[in-house]
This record gives sequence, C-alpha cells and structure tokens, in this order.
Amino acid sequence: MDTPELNTFADDPLVQAVTAYVKEYMSKYDASHDWSHILRVVGLARYIYSKSENRADLDLRVIQLAALLHDVGDRKYSSPSTPPSISSLLLTHNCPPPLATKIQTIVHSISYTTETQNPSQTLSILSQHPELGVVQDADRLDALGAIGLGRMFTYGGAKTGRCMDESMQHVDEKLLKLEGMAKTEVGRELMRERTERLRVFQGWWVEERGFALAVGEGEEGSR
Repeated sequence: MDTPELNTFADDPLVQAVTAYVKEYMSKYDASHDWSHILRVVGLARYIYSKSENRADLDLRVIQLAALLHDVGDRKYSSPSTPPSISSLLLTHNCPPPLATKIQTIVHSISYTTETQNPSQTLSILSQHPELGVVQDADRLDALGAIGLGRMFTYGGAKTGRCMDESMQHVDEKLLKLEGMAKTEVGRELMRERTERLRVFQGWWVEERGFALAVGEGEEGSR
C-alpha cells in the first residue's frame, strides 16, 4: 500500500529504520493499536503541521519520528520482553543524542493518563517542544469519530474482555473530554467534528439498546 506520508523521508536513513522497526513491532498488537493506527496518526500529525500557522516553530522530522514511535513501550501492552527505550532505539540508528532525548521526551508525554496526572508538566514540555501538541492531537483524533469507536470496541474485546456496554462508558469517561484538551487549533477543529459523531452514536446506542432494557425490565417486573 502506498503511504505518501512516509515518502517525504524516503532518503532519510533514520526515519526509514524507525519505520521498519515500528511496523514490525506493532504487528503483534490487536487492531486497536496496530500499524494502521500508526499510519493514521502520522498522517493526521502531518496534516495538522501543514495547516498550522506556527510551522516555523515545528520540526516535521521530529513530528514524524514521534508519531511513528508513540506506542512503542505502551504500558497497556507491557510484557517481560520490554522494548529498548525510545532514546536507546534511536541511538542505535545513529540518531544525534539531543534529538533522541527530545523525541523520547515527547513520546513519554503524549498519553492522556500522563497529562491528567501532571498537567503542569505536560504544559512545560509543550512550551519546550511544540511538536508534542501536534502528535498528541493526532493520536487523540484517532480515538474519536467512527474509527475511534471501532478501536474502542476492538480494544475492549481483545484486551480487557469487557462487554460493549462497558466499552461505551469510555465515551463519557474519556473520549468526550479530549476536545477540551486539544493543543492546536487545527486539532481542536477536527476533534469538534469527530466528537459530534460520538454524540450522535451515543444517541443511536441508547435508542437501540432500549429494546433490550425494555425486555429486561418487563421480565423483572413479571417475577
């Protein structure tokens, strides 16, 4: 499959090496966090970059590498065979140490949990590395809309074994909050549209699930 978002750095040995590594690394994950997810995040990050008014302050190569690596070592999928640190991985491919440190700092600051536990630290890192906001918004965009719902149900079934009703609780608990946490104007606009799709889907869900509730309540009342 042709992936134009990766072709910009077709002659960049570091980006190509990282791309090959991540593609193989993500192959063992379920479809909620797979190579296709990485490609979407890279594409969204590049789109946000292309529409940003502060492009002069952003390094597209940093954005590309951070987007590629953002799920490597994800705690949700931690195992005894822990991958090397982001910086160590980059250094093995002759990445300059300052760049490796920067990308690792960005990657470790992307997650929702990390931000909610220490929002001031996230903002501090964002002020030093504005690329964080681009990649963070791109990753969160892929948790919203139709694809986000598909990923939510896939992860719930594949990783936690939770039922669909339990997965739907995730919409209110987390997904509807993401728009208010956007770091870029472009990301916020896209999140607004995808968040509205979640709200529409919630309405459909309540309507369709209502038939099961009606049967259950009727049976309960007849006992």
